[in-house]
Amino acid sequence: MSINQRNNQIIKKNLLIICRGAGDLATGIIHRLHRAGHRVIALETDYPAAIRRQVSFCEAVYDGSAAVEGVTARLVPAVADAEMDTETYSGINDTPAAHIASEKWDSSAIEAVLEAGEVPLLIDSKGESIELLKPDVVVDAIIAKKNLGTTINMAPLVIGVGPGFTAGHDVHLVIESMRGHNLARIITDGMAQPNTGVPGNIAGFTSERVIHAPAAGYIHDVRKIGDIVQKGDEIARIYPDKESYDNALSEYVPVNATITGIIRGLIREGYYFREGFKIADIDPRESELSNCFTISDKARSIAGSVLEAVSAFEHGVKIY
Repeated sequence: MSINQRNNQIIKKNLLIICRGAGDLATGIIHRLHRAGHRVIALETDYPAAIRRQVSFCEAVYDGSAAVEGVTARLVPAVADAEMDTETYSGINDTPAAHIASEKWDSSAIEAVLEAGEVPLLIDSKGESIELLKPDVVVDAIIAKKNLGTTINMAPLVIGVGPGFTAGHDVHLVIESMRGHNLARIITDGMAQPNTGVPGNIAGFTSERVIHAPAAGYIHDVRKIGDIVQKGDEIARIYPDKESYDNALSEYVPVNATITGIIRGLIREGYYFREGFKIADIDPRESELSNCFTISDKARSIAGSVLEAVSAFEHGVKIY
């Protein structure tokens, strides 16, 4: 495989797919497409806020790389920042100076990661690299419940996951993301079901299993993903300002477990958020510890439909 150095474009012998977003659902999609032999590039924001961090490629923004079920995503710095300090930080919404997004990326650096059998991850919340890299397929799996700038002309095939997209208007296809009979259905005309704001039912629990911040501030994680907790146990503390966080002062708001179970998701240490922000997820099934570290059934279902759509496109089968 070679690179056209003259116009800084990757020469594609296989499908090149860009996935906007690298949270847990997007990671399931990226993982499936990568395992199926496609060349996949992930785009993320500069301060991702994944809860299920153990199964989210977006953690590479902070750590330089992230491995999920045998697949590694690796951060590729923007060209203008590639020679800057690359020291990583553990929290406070800090990322290495080399992680700050710019308008251009070096395709040879991206190609090197692809050739190593890994997934390049770019900090590019606006999707500016899409014009540079000219992918065959764009998948928007940001799961923002609204369209954050994806357009149908970004690639020959554009897929939107969840509500916020209209098949035939701003994307070619929509994948249903709501649990139930139609989960992962490929929609060729219209939109996915609107967001209800109610989490999916797990062992009889819905809203109770998801924890939102009782106050704004910086989080200190008292417990970790995979810990078994009892209802009412303290799992984290929220400090109102950076000084309080840095010095572990007594002025904080405790975050307590809302149900008994396993901490499946917990936002990154030191992350700053507003009141009401989703910060943790508890699985009531104490026997399902391994679920904390593997791609979910929902993500795999959606990923299968994305792969179906991509395969149809690849083989010239028109489904829209």
